[in-house]
This record gives sequence, C-alpha cells and structure tokens, in this order.
Amino acid sequence: MTETKPIMKYHEPAITSERIRAHGVTSEEYEHIKKILGREPNFTELGIFSVMWSEHCSYKNSRALLKTFPKDGKAVMVKAGEENAGCVDIGDNLAVVFKMESHNHPSAVEPFQGAATGLGGILRDIFTMGARPIFNLNSLRFGNLDSPQSKHLLKGVVAGVAHYGNCIGVPTVGGEIYFDSSYEGNPLVNVMSVGILKHEELAKGAAKGIGNPVYYVGADTGRDGLGGAAFASRELTEESQEDRPAVQVGDPFKEKLLLEACLEVIKSGAVVGIQDMGAAGLTCSTCETASRAGTGIQIDLDKLPQRETGMIPYEMMLSESQERMLIIAQKGKEKIVEDIFEKWDLHAVKLGEVTEGHLMRVYEGSRLVAEIPAKALADEGPVYIREEREPAHLKETRAFDVNSLPCHSAPASAGPPGRKGANDKLSNDVLLKLLDVPSIASKAWIYEQYDHMVRTDTVYLPGRHDAALVRIKGTRRALAASSDCNGLYCYLDPYEGSKIAVAEAVRNVICTGAEPLGITDCLNFGNPMKPEVYWTFHQAIRGISDACRAFGIPVTGGNVSFYNENPGGAIYPTPTIGVVGVLDDISRAVPMSFQQNQDIIYLVGETFSELGGSQYLLEMHGMRAGIPPRLDLKKEMSLHQAMLKANKEKLMRSVHDLSDGGLAVALAECCMSEPGKNTGAQITSLGKMGEQNVRTDAALFGESQSRAVMSVAPENTAKFEEVLKQFSVPFQKIGVVGGERLKIADFVDLSLEKVEQAYRNAIPKRMA
Repeated sequence: MTETKPIMKYHEPAITSERIRAHGVTSEEYEHIKKILGREPNFTELGIFSVMWSEHCSYKNSRALLKTFPKDGKAVMVKAGEENAGCVDIGDNLAVVFKMESHNHPSAVEPFQGAATGLGGILRDIFTMGARPIFNLNSLRFGNLDSPQSKHLLKGVVAGVAHYGNCIGVPTVGGEIYFDSSYEGNPLVNVMSVGILKHEELAKGAAKGIGNPVYYVGADTGRDGLGGAAFASRELTEESQEDRPAVQVGDPFKEKLLLEACLEVIKSGAVVGIQDMGAAGLTCSTCETASRAGTGIQIDLDKLPQRETGMIPYEMMLSESQERMLIIAQKGKEKIVEDIFEKWDLHAVKLGEVTEGHLMRVYEGSRLVAEIPAKALADEGPVYIREEREPAHLKETRAFDVNSLPCHSAPASAGPPGRKGANDKLSNDVLLKLLDVPSIASKAWIYEQYDHMVRTDTVYLPGRHDAALVRIKGTRRALAASSDCNGLYCYLDPYEGSKIAVAEAVRNVICTGAEPLGITDCLNFGNPMKPEVYWTFHQAIRGISDACRAFGIPVTGGNVSFYNENPGGAIYPTPTIGVVGVLDDISRAVPMSFQQNQDIIYLVGETFSELGGSQYLLEMHGMRAGIPPRLDLKKEMSLHQAMLKANKEKLMRSVHDLSDGGLAVALAECCMSEPGKNTGAQITSLGKMGEQNVRTDAALFGESQSRAVMSVAPENTAKFEEVLKQFSVPFQKIGVVGGERLKIADFVDLSLEKVEQAYRNAIPKRMA
C-alpha cells in the first residue's frame, strides 16, 4: 500500500479499547482497519469504519447467504446490490424501479419520525435512480393491540407514514399489517416504493470522471441521526429511549423539492452519478460512489451547509440528516446544476471532486481529517458465516397432533362440541371471532389516514383487493404490487414459511391479472450472533430462493434488518416479500369481491387437514404450534398459470386467494366490497379435499396453500373449467353468488350486516 501523509489530530477523543467496543468494532476488525490504513485510525475514521462495517451498511452477517438469491432475468436492467434499487424493463421504453427497506429500531423509540423518515429514505432510493415514485406500500407489525404500548406505536407509525406520504404527494395504496405479542416493543416498519422511468433516464450512483465536481444538494446537515446505522445494528434494550438522537427528523416538503430538482437535473444531462445520503449519510454516499467507479473522491467539510454550530468532522460525516443527495456533475456543466437547485430553493454546494487513485479524502479546510480506501469501506468489509443451530422449540411444536384437539365446527346438532354433532352456533361464533382478529380484520382505520388517490391513478383502493393496482399514467397499463409474510409460519418452519411468503405475494399480484416482474424483500430477524437465529435466517434464504427459482422471478433488491430483539426476546422471523407485476390492459383487472348475483363460485385447489400455525389454532385454542401448511411449488405454479390464462380470456368475475382464516374468512371477505354494499353467497360444498376425513374445522378455517375462491359468469363456466383442467388444477363448484346472508353448507349462516360489523369494527373499537 502506498504511504499516506499523517492525519491531523485536533482535540479528538483518544482511541481506547472501550471506545472501539462502543463503536461496535471487534478487536479483529480493528486490527484489520490498522492493516488497511497502515496506521492507527483517528476518531473520525473509527466512526466512518464503524458505520460502513455495521450490519446495516455492510451486510457482513448476511452477504454470503444473500448471494444465493436468483438475480438474473431477461427484463432486469439493474441487479440486486448494484445500485440503490432494482430496475426491470416493462416494455415501451419504460422501466419500473422498486425496493423495500426497514426502519424498525427508529420507529420503536420515536414512532412518528421513525416511520416518516423510513418512507422518506425509500423514496430517495427510487428517485436517485431517475424514477418518479408513483406509489408506496407498507408492511407493519405490532404487538397485541390490547397493549397500550402497541396502540401508541401504531398511532405514531401510521401518523408518520400518512404525514410524509400525504405531504410529498405519493399515494400509499397497500401493504399488510399483523399484530402479535412477538413484536411487542419491537415493531416492524417495512416500507416499499415503486417508481417509473424511461430507459434513457436511468441514473447510476458512480463517481466517474477524474476532475468532475462533487456537489452536496438538498437540506442542511445537523446532528440528527448520528450513528443511526450503528444503532440499527444492535438489539433494543430498556435504555434504547436514550438513542433518540439516532432517529432522524424528516421534512416531506423539502423532500418534494429535492425530488423535483433531482429528476430535472438528471434529465438535463449534467449528472454523471447521484447517490442518496441515507444510512451513514455523507460517509456512505462518498465512498460508495467512488468504489463503484474505481476512483478516488475528496471533499471539504468547511463547505458543508450546516444548521448547527460547532459540528466536528465525525458528526458531519456520520450525520443522517434527511433530504440530502450527493451529485457528481459533468465538468463544465456546474451552472446547470446550480441553477436548477437554486430554482427549487435548495443547496447545491461544490464540496469536492473526483480524483485519481482509490482514496476517499476528507478535509476540513486545509486539514486532512480522514483518508481511507473507498473500496475498503464500501465493498471489502468483513463477511461472516455464523454458527447455526436448529431452535429447540421446533421439536415441541412439530410434535403437536391436530387430532388431539376438539373440533370447533360441525353440523347443527344437540351434541356437545368436539363430537360428531356440535352446537349450531359454534361455526358462526368461530367465524365472527376470526373476523374480529386485528390481523384479519379490515385495516380501514389505518389506510383511511393515507392519501391513496393523489396522482389520480389508483385503480384498486387499499384493503379491498389482494394487491394494489395503479395505472401507468397516460396508458392502458397498470402496475400491481403486494407485500406478504406470515411470521408465525416462519417461527414454526422458516423454510416453508418463507416459500409461502413468496408464493402468496406472487399469488396476490396474479389475482389482479398482472404478471409478476420481480421481488424485493425486507428480512427481519433477531441477533445473528445467536446460532438459532442464524439457522432460521439461512432456512428463510433457502425458502425464498427455491420459490423464486420455481416461479422464474428474480430478486431485484431488498434489505436485511437484524437485531430485532426487545427485552422480552426475539420477534418472529419475518422475511417480508414485496412483488411488483404489470397488467397490460387495465380492462382485464379482476376485483376481489363478488360482483353479480347468480355467478358460480369455485374453490380452486385442494384442502388438507392443516391447522398448524393457523389463526384458528391461535385464536380458538391459544396455540402457536404444529407444522404450517405445506407448499408444493409445482402446484402453486400451475395455479398461477391457470389464473393468468383465465384472466387473458376474461373468464373470471372475481378472484380472492385463501390465506389467514381459510375458506370461511375468504368467503366473508368476498361478500364485502365496500361499506354498505355487500353481496351474499350460498355455499353448498366445502370444496375438493386432498385427503380423506379432512376435519371440518380444517375445511372451514384451515390455511392449505395454492387455493383461491373465484366467481364466474354461468355462461363462462365450461371454458373456465377447461383452463383449469389444462393446467391440472383441482377445482369444485361450491355455490352461487346472491342473497343477503353468508351461508356455508350446514356450518355458517350469518347476516352480512353481522359479518361486516365484526370485520370493520375490530380495530376501531380497540383504538377508541
């Protein structure tokens, strides 16, 4: 390594073993830092290494496994890990850019700002690529909704998402929300954004061109968010409230100006590279752009716009103040950049330039305060493969025998529950109780706080369909998107649960009629240093990879969030999956709810005696046990193909996949389109059984995979059945649309008013 000149010391704290540990740097990593530098780091450099080598920025405990994801696809324009977000061609010179990120720890200690800045950060990941964000989704997890803390966190997070999204003018159109004691005190706030660009507008984050000027654009730098990347790379404790300085403060109005200015300057041709200042702020944006280009970069912190006095280089480099970007401009086009940002009333300060070599140099005036190889920070951090051990709880949960339980659903009779005959109100009561479970019930209390109609392209309103659907402005085409993960499944079987997360998110998109393009993920797990957590994480990676390969869908990007452990223990493993698909003709969009009286209702797919991990087992028996439903990837793929073909031939009037709560809950949801406008159903059969002697409660409330409820106009049933037979998909006519009640054979007979009341009031009454 070439010799570097000494780094100026300027009243910095001494580097001690305690200070090294406080920065989350191990003794082995510190020795490696000294070897890279050829000397001891100073305080600023230690801070820089600590954030860039944190799990949040470097993926040091996950990178080796993430490489096993399938990333190639004929339409993929930017692969996972290459840039800020994935990019997929959708034809007609258009491409879609999308990604999912987490802001879990900040939201736990400051829910409003944690959620707001999480949304702001994912939006910047999209428009830094040159894409205009057109909609957002969120995937949220909270503790039991009867808990005061969970109510506080839910109110704050929803208000934060609503505030930022509504103010910046990007609709929040979908997602999913679960409530479980596993997430008590450690909520999951996963946000996803989707944008559109023309091929020629695609921007990259590389500092190319020796001598090209480096511009700092956007808002001032303050001390907010200091150490945020490191904060996100450790467990929450009782003292985590003291980490409020690590939670950023967002300004959506400033971000709106930044969005418009960045898109304009990218189109001007004056930009060589552009990078969001997200986690690790100025540190991350400088070293990553230089590393991607194989160049050096130098900046002068004396020129940095600051909103606080007395900031030292350590603070300026690690600050995670929001609404900021780094731009590498074309030399000679400086005025174009400066004029555009002046028009939008934003800073555009020439902070430095691209240099020869490979070093990131940071000056404070004439003083050199940091000098580090850029690639060592961005791409050559430590990579670990941790010890693995299967969690002990799986031995007990796998031993659960469903036949040991009484059946809470049976035909009307005078006999006691659990015998061949059961109380005639029992199945009604079970369904109403499940519809009252916040994880299943209507989320209108939440999504009605979001502006989901801004930009006027939202086709499917949130909460009423399996996936969001948003028109591509000026065309007949639309994008569909869904996010999904059942954490309880993953707790009981992380491999199978992760396969199911992919399958259901894909299935939801296909239910609208759209063909899936790609997958993004947000992998939420506990402490990877614990062998049981790392084993679980590895199994989840395997499940996602196998499902994506079976469906031929690439992983285009995502995020890993470790250390999701509160003082009470670890969260459920929650590998959230986001899927985006394209619908070529919006006239073929298929709704979820029943549409016309006398339409024929089909149950497609087979039902098994599978109650492990079900909401029925949890709510009616208080058990988190058993083996979750098995997912046959070939059968799932056949269902996808059949639905897509039936859609192209316009054979389906409605489609709804079966998931939490099984057939009975799905039928109830199909009966409810919007408040006060409901359509009943008369069900005479529980569908095709995949085995003999399937329990009645499993047939009604079990969550067997690869199933959907579809309604078909009577004149189209023959053609519809031909399509299903072509792909060897099992099916059965189970009833007809119509009436003012939901009747399911001899088991359920409820007025739609009672069904709707249970479903729509569950969350509002708990939040009152």
